[in-house]
Amino acid sequence: MLQVSLHGIEIHAPIGLYPEEKVHGNMFETNVDIWLPDEQPWPFADYTEVNKVVNDVFAKGGDLLEAVVYDIHTSLKTLFPFAEKVRVQVKKLKPPMPGAVGYAAVVYES
Repeated sequence: MLQVSLHGIEIHAPIGLYPEEKVHGNMFETNVDIWLPDEQPWPFADYTEVNKVVNDVFAKGGDLLEAVVYDIHTSLKTLFPFAEKVRVQVKKLKPPMPGAVGYAAVVYES
């Protein structure tokens, strides 16, 4: 099986539950892995299209990382129906909470 990955997609977006997150936004990092079937030639998964999907979903805004991850995953499964598995991880970098927190993350894989 072939794995195609695009990691470290950084986006600033007004996503979060709290009002200040809608005003100031947060920095997010997204990592995507797509597993393709063992066929020669392998199906083509365009990195540019993966990046576009991620940016389009973040542009919609929202409250929950879970919804962002689900929307990215669903869009990628639609775009690449031949994919055997898609894994999407979204990290909220330095979330606004007390203490030193590097990131909060949500991952969906199927």
